[in-house]
Amino acid sequence: MSGICGEAFVVLAPLTATAQTVIYGRNGLAGQGSDVSEVHFYPASEASGPVKCDSAEVDAAATFSVILSKPAGVWGAESGSNEKGVCIGLTFSEGHPVDGKLNATDLVRLGLERASSAAEAVDVLTSLSAGAGPDGESKDAPKAAFVICDGSEVWLLNIVGSLWAAHKETSSSLALKPGLSVGAQIDRSSDDLGEKLKSGGLWDGSGELNFGGVFGLDATRSWPGSEPAAEGSYGLAQIFESLRAAGADQKALSSHVSVLSGGGGLSCHWFTATPDPLESVFKPFVFTPGAKISPLTKAPEGESQTLLHKLHGNRKWEAVGDLLRSLEGTCVDEVNRFISEHSGEPNQELDELMKDCVEAEVKFYR
Repeated sequence: MSGICGEAFVVLAPLTATAQTVIYGRNGLAGQGSDVSEVHFYPASEASGPVKCDSAEVDAAATFSVILSKPAGVWGAESGSNEKGVCIGLTFSEGHPVDGKLNATDLVRLGLERASSAAEAVDVLTSLSAGAGPDGESKDAPKAAFVICDGSEVWLLNIVGSLWAAHKETSSSLALKPGLSVGAQIDRSSDDLGEKLKSGGLWDGSGELNFGGVFGLDATRSWPGSEPAAEGSYGLAQIFESLRAAGADQKALSSHVSVLSGGGGLSCHWFTATPDPLESVFKPFVFTPGAKISPLTKAPEGESQTLLHKLHGNRKWEAVGDLLRSLEGTCVDEVNRFISEHSGEPNQELDELMKDCVEAEVKFYR
């Protein structure tokens, strides 16, 4: 899988409406992969046998529960979250993976399955990508850019072949277009990064090392509409608006939002599972021991589309859009109220939250 890109937005306290939260949003963008996005939930599991990914096999490890937004037919994911409140999103990938090596979507899923924090996810991805070469001293090596969040930290990680650079973001809002997002601010990197870039003829060693600039792929940063500025003003409604505004400018595929609690509260994750956020609704998911999602967000065996995607493509938005958007707003209010009134312990009342919302949406399309 190559050529998958996404546009991501992250907002941190003190701009977030609830203290000690990080809000993450991502639009998948049309590229060389499948335009049909699935949403899959995988419960936690113990280690048992090697893991067969799309383009490589890795040693087994115990996994956390994960929910993934993924191109149809792909083992890995382009965006997702885990039960520990970690999000990983792919904002850029380019180049064909080396045979037998992990690709960018493999890394998203593996990182979510194995990392309990954003910082640990950087460790997991860079360790697993050590063999994703060739050696990396080439502009033709596979490239990938990830944004990695938990309830208190945001990391940007760029990988080119076997070389990598990471930056811990300190600003209160962040907009990422496709491209390599780590520039001159490098907090962690592969060993002898500068020397390897020089030996590969990619950097002459003069001035400050700019990782994205070396490869001519600096990611632009721009916020759709007004960038968040007022303390305590940015919440779910605002991230939905941002993704919809960004999606109006180019073809956006499935969208994902997570509100990550850094203070022991419940995190909530929202997925459209359908293209174009302007004409889609977000459905909520909370990790619980009995969590379920609807089978309608997965393509049936032998088919290339999910039933939700197929029905969404045939609906008349002008006939159902206002009502669905009103239901989305009611759902946001109810979920926010429930989370504010309950502790961080998962509640069985939330087990089928996303399942119920997906199946309610489908009734309007039939």
